[in-house]
Amino acid sequence: MSLTVNGTAVEVEVDPDTPLLTVLRNDLGLLGSRFGCGMALCGACFVTMDGAVVPSCDTPVWSAEGTDVVTVEGLGADGRLHPVQQALLDEQAAQCGFCISGIAVAAAALLARDPHPDEPAVVEALDRNLCRCGAHGRIVRAVVRAGEARP
Repeated sequence: MSLTVNGTAVEVEVDPDTPLLTVLRNDLGLLGSRFGCGMALCGACFVTMDGAVVPSCDTPVWSAEGTDVVTVEGLGADGRLHPVQQALLDEQAAQCGFCISGIAVAAAALLARDPHPDEPAVVEALDRNLCRCGAHGRIVRAVVRAGEARP
């Protein structure tokens, strides 16, 4: 299978029905996306495919062929963190770190659609992400902050 992941063309030899998350972690060594629930309910495994946020745990790899897949590792550019990643650090918004990669991906996708979201827009965009540590308030503040920091 031919994929483009974080801007790089890759070839993988796997069963086409293998979950994209398994390919990312086991075959490509991209460990930022996490296995949470395995049922597309928690958001820990979120990546984007052609800009759309998808749960990679139940997305078969065949459906990613010909798309541009971006993981948390691919959010930044030129060795710099994405504004969302930087704001999450600045707001100390991550506790255990398990959910935060999926949240960062979903938040970056939001900022791509809406460069300056308000708090209700952030809450809505992150509705599918679960944070068991209870850091949602700081996470929402961080995403709003990332939008405010953009030109």
